[in-house]
Amino acid sequence: MTDVDLEFARVRAVLDRPTLRLMSRPTSATVLAVFRTVFDRDVQYVPADRMHLQVEEHVARLQAAGARVPASEQAEGEQEARPNGRALCREWVGAQWLVRSNSPDGDEQYSLTSHALEALSLVDALSADRALISESRLAMIVDAVHRWAARAEPDPDVQIRRIDAQIAELQAERERLEHGDDVVAVDDDRMRDGYTNISDLIRQLPSDFKRVEEAVATMHRSIVEDFRQEVRPIGEILDDYLARTDNLMEATPEGRAFEGAFELLRDDALLLRLRDDIATILSHPFAQGLGAGERRAFRNTVTILRQGIEDVLAQRRQLTATLRDQIVAHDVVRDRELDAVLRSINRGLATLMDQGGARDRIPLPLLPAAAEVGTLRERFYDPDAESVPPPIEEPDDDVFEDLDVEMLRRHGGPLLTELRAALRFAEADSSVDAFHGLPPEQRRPVELFGLAHLLTGREDFESATHLAQHRTVRPDGSPVTFHMPTAALTDERTPVGDAHDEHAQEAR
Repeated sequence: MTDVDLEFARVRAVLDRPTLRLMSRPTSATVLAVFRTVFDRDVQYVPADRMHLQVEEHVARLQAAGARVPASEQAEGEQEARPNGRALCREWVGAQWLVRSNSPDGDEQYSLTSHALEALSLVDALSADRALISESRLAMIVDAVHRWAARAEPDPDVQIRRIDAQIAELQAERERLEHGDDVVAVDDDRMRDGYTNISDLIRQLPSDFKRVEEAVATMHRSIVEDFRQEVRPIGEILDDYLARTDNLMEATPEGRAFEGAFELLRDDALLLRLRDDIATILSHPFAQGLGAGERRAFRNTVTILRQGIEDVLAQRRQLTATLRDQIVAHDVVRDRELDAVLRSINRGLATLMDQGGARDRIPLPLLPAAAEVGTLRERFYDPDAESVPPPIEEPDDDVFEDLDVEMLRRHGGPLLTELRAALRFAEADSSVDAFHGLPPEQRRPVELFGLAHLLTGREDFESATHLAQHRTVRPDGSPVTFHMPTAALTDERTPVGDAHDEHAQEAR
């Protein structure tokens, strides 16, 4: 083949790509306008029903305005064809501009392919007013070449000289600013030029991430298809395909590029610095001339990066789970039996087509006849079901010890009478001292509830910030200490609990 033949084949292959087919059709303006309207920069997935309605509405509006729209169905008796959103979406899915998938809830949804996103990005880039060659773009190229040349340099002496030069340059700039010199500010035109170049790169991110998703899906489909045609032992299949799944991202150029970007974007400090740099750029005076949508899209750069990575990882996890289910549920014997049945059906249909005519009818039942099988026993004899249950054991009435009134009092509630007398007649300044003056059998832990009841209403008790130690004695003689507020005993030695009890006695 000559050079022109090779170039012709290469150009024809490029023109046959879905991206250029989308942009070269007579109805490209309508399709791209619908895509841009339905799939906003913050919308990646649209439910199927809503997508059909929006496509019908937008196409009908553009058709009424005189725009050339895709071919639509025409109902009988109508002068003009009406758009059919479902049919158009089905056509766009076949053209590789839309992807129809299932949401986590099981509902159908649509999303743009990398080809459609690339076409939209190209339209946005061509519609922006900018110079193709600018200072910021050339500086970006020069800086990138210098940075990668430094990384590719194998000589350590050259690397050291490069680093020393950078340190000297930065040190000189620091000393200049430290001596009080003015900061060299960039004017609005140069800042806008740099912002435009950065925005061009950001607009390409969604299509790049979507291309990685499609590469992962294509690789998995090929793996599953190869797996269905395998006749090797299941252990060998597991080892082979699990290894291919582990190395999936290294098998395609998109996967290798994504792995490199993922290692870079996994650094949270780097993403935080990127967010701060974006805020600094938007605080420049030139940003006042940007629209609200432009500012929002530029500010959401980190969100686009995180969402793109998450979508790729989710696609990889979902397809890996599908592959695992295929491997686990794969039955070679059953697949061979099904394949044999289908082949026999095809042979029978070929025989009938050769022997029969075009108008011959052959009765073909949809379901096989029911098999006549006698009734089988559903329940067999179980000796345990016929055995007599064991006798009920008689309860032992002597399991409880003899209880007297004194033992019940030791395990009962607080003794309010003794506590009230101790608070009234004790020679102590506080309730905790009066409590400690009681005998051990009256200093049980439950007595603290009675003490709190009697002291309720005292301001120093209810608003106390200091907790005093109350040493109590359990009925078995073991000591235990609790912390609770205390109250000062007045000269009258009358706890507040007396008033409550007197009212209660009068009521009775």
